Amino acid sequence: MRRLAMATVFVALAGFAGTAVADDKPNPTGAWKWSVERNGETFDLTLKLKLDDGKLTGTLTRGDQETKIEDGKFKDGEVSFAVTNERNGQKFTRKFSGKVSGDTIKGKIEFERNGETMSRDWDAKRSKD
Repeated sequence: MRRLAMATVFVALAGFAGTAVADDKPNPTGAWKWSVERNGETFDLTLKLKLDDGKLTGTLTRGDQETKIEDGKFKDGEVSFAVTNERNGQKFTRKFSGKVSGDTIKGKIEFERNGETMSRDWDAKRSKD
């Protein structure tokens, strides 16, 4: 009887351990925030992502401008998407890529300026609100 009880406890604990490991998988779903400084001004950005059945969707907000992400992907802890905005009648696209690790996404933003491809780092933290 004691062996049966111990076996039951072991199976139950093993089940909890398996759940904990599954919950530790990188997950991009949620709100992510970071700030950038350009020309002496600081801009706050909020990225809202949702992973549903392998499809990554979301929006990027800066100030009162909210833009849907395009071509969202998430695989093996890596996130990628594009954001297209229009300024002075011209469209420009920024391509984001990054690695999700706990409550942080760190990566690169690539964009074209004057015919040249440029990149910047981005480092977002998961928002608790």
